[in-house]
Amino acid sequence: MRPRLRKLIWIAPLALVGMAIFAFIGGEIVKLLWNWLVPPLFGWRQIGFWQALGLLALCRILFGGFGLQGHSGHSSWRRRMRERCELMTPEERERFRQRMRERWGFDPAPGESRME
Repeated sequence: MRPRLRKLIWIAPLALVGMAIFAFIGGEIVKLLWNWLVPPLFGWRQIGFWQALGLLALCRILFGGFGLQGHSGHSSWRRRMRERCELMTPEERERFRQRMRERWGFDPAPGESRME
């Protein structure tokens, strides 16, 4: 048997066990925090483990959390936009800003005059 396959035979079950432990701990933390905070604050009822795990999954789907900042799409988007802006001339940059203001309805930043 090749060494790589031998490692995979050990790593795959350990990864599954690790994910199960992570899900269990995450579900328990969400359940405990919910049951500690939400019923006294808002009068909502307490939740069980499976509801907490579902809530954790729903938050992951809606908000995309639990990832490292360097791996999220937002940081790479910011980096690409910064690189694009650096390649623009000052006139192109100002034209781009003006189009964004017109499209999204932003007022000029403090200290800038509105060009009309």
